[in-house]
Amino acid sequence: MDVITALRATGDDFDRMIADLDDSAWSLPTPSPGWTVKHQVAHLTAIFAMAGLAASDGARFQAMMAGLSPDFNANVDAAMAPHLALDTPELVERWSQTKARAIDALAAVPADTTVPWLVNPLPPSVLASAGMMELFGHGQDVADALGVPRKWDDRLGFLVGFAVRTKDFGYLARGEEPPTDEFRFEITAPSGTVWSYGPEDAAQRVTGSAEDFCLLVTRRRHHSDLDLRAEGELAEQWLDIAQAYRGPAGEGRKPGQFTLSNVD
Repeated sequence: MDVITALRATGDDFDRMIADLDDSAWSLPTPSPGWTVKHQVAHLTAIFAMAGLAASDGARFQAMMAGLSPDFNANVDAAMAPHLALDTPELVERWSQTKARAIDALAAVPADTTVPWLVNPLPPSVLASAGMMELFGHGQDVADALGVPRKWDDRLGFLVGFAVRTKDFGYLARGEEPPTDEFRFEITAPSGTVWSYGPEDAAQRVTGSAEDFCLLVTRRRHHSDLDLRAEGELAEQWLDIAQAYRGPAGEGRKPGQFTLSNVD
């Protein structure tokens, strides 16, 4: 499976989760403070609109970026506002169309070129992996609000690889210098395959299940509620700050807010 196929499948899973929701469900609060299910879908629509523009018209994307406020949260709110203002059937239609256009645009970009993005240009495969990260994290918020389980397969490998690639984001978000020590990651896929990254003899090690690793790096669960283990002082500290996205870390989730039985 390639990353574009994985992204489409993840988007399809999300669409099935929000299909046929009644008005009360759209208004349910999610674990992200102040955000309802509708906020989550509006935010995803804004993110995929940006990705689609970046992949299809880099000059327009860069012009849009030049007009953004230095206030990260203000930019998030402004991007989400026109989608949030729609009634829910219109929002679902806009989300579906926006997602399809963005994925098609990313698929059309030659693999050996880059797409402009928020900080640095990215290969289309990496931006598609970032899209999976967005769908995983915000989709989890929706799943938690609706009380529905999620099932994953080995397409999570693209998100795991992306999270390893962005290991230093948690430090950067806090204004800290990332350590130079090498990390070893041994992450077990849903199929049982072990995905390994980093030197085998690294003193700093993180091991555990792929789903729980993705819940960690999207900050949708506290590490104490996950099937993850760290060896080494720096690895233990990293569990507290891990994030696979740029910008403020957000509040994350509290220990015990979700137990292992909720994750399974």
